[in-house]
Amino acid sequence: MNDIIRLAFVGIDNPHGAGWRDLLLNFTDQARIVELCPGYDGTTYSLEERYADLPIRGDVDELLKEGEFDAAVVCLPNDQGPAAIKRLASHGKHVLCEKPIAASGSDAAGMCKAIKKSGVAFQSGYTWRYDDLATRLRRMIDEERFGKLIHIDMSMITSDVRRRGPDHYLFDAEQSQVGFFNWLGCHYLDLLFYLTSCKVVGVTARTGVFGAVDADVEDGGSILIDLDDGCLVTFTGGYWIPRWAGENRVTIRGSQRWAHWDPARKGTDGALEIHGPQPQWYAMEDDYELSPDDTPGYGGVRGVRLVQDWLDVIRGESKRCRNTPASTLATLKLLDAAYKSSSKGQRVACSIS
Repeated sequence: MNDIIRLAFVGIDNPHGAGWRDLLLNFTDQARIVELCPGYDGTTYSLEERYADLPIRGDVDELLKEGEFDAAVVCLPNDQGPAAIKRLASHGKHVLCEKPIAASGSDAAGMCKAIKKSGVAFQSGYTWRYDDLATRLRRMIDEERFGKLIHIDMSMITSDVRRRGPDHYLFDAEQSQVGFFNWLGCHYLDLLFYLTSCKVVGVTARTGVFGAVDADVEDGGSILIDLDDGCLVTFTGGYWIPRWAGENRVTIRGSQRWAHWDPARKGTDGALEIHGPQPQWYAMEDDYELSPDDTPGYGGVRGVRLVQDWLDVIRGESKRCRNTPASTLATLKLLDAAYKSSSKGQRVACSIS
């Protein structure tokens, strides 16, 4: 392999496409975009001028036949992503893919099998696994500083359907197939596996269109999750804010301490409010903040760690990324259980880890 890893960028006009390209500019000494494959009906509306002279391939088959590259960043909608990734992996191309990759676990199964068979380096776009505060919470749980885990409460509320418009592909039942929880809620569902390392044994969900604008896919809802250690997880989220804005929060409650994580506290890159026991007269209270992050590109410093992890695996300097085919598939299976529960109106027993 060349000293500079040659990248193909597949899916130029993905909502996060420009963010990923800006992120890759942090790695010009290690990796460089050399091939383009537009996706999205061949559109290049958001392509930066610095890439205008690169070869543009009509589809992944043409890219594989005529392109010269080592790895691909894939940012395609659910109806295109799994097949494209399967083709790339089967031809020995390393893959970094924008989440959620697919609409269901069954759609992603063949892709994951191809990745495992080929042995290529795989990374998915779940950046919260690379967040310092998420890792600190994971360590607290591993070291049993919460005592017995009792309840994890997650919320993610963001801009309503009107911000992009109901005709946007994210709300298209043919391209995306499913809605909020697949595109955005997946971040926190994936994070749940990272934080706890527990198995999901039951899911009860209510998903649907609750906002004022009709959509072909769900705009949000609530999910109740049972973990195998007895912990109860609640997650409510949706496209419900009538402007470009977002609210995110995670609370973890245990028998010996509880903590609130605010990933978007103003003036920080996230904050933890930690409340501990009062063994005598003085209670444990802690407020831990991260300094503001001005790293350019999708996910900021978390994105940088994610890409570096992938490049290290490509070079053989590490065995696997923090996101794996198995972890990515587990998140899709959890989503499958939530949608099934909502459609049937009952709890779904499962075993997902």
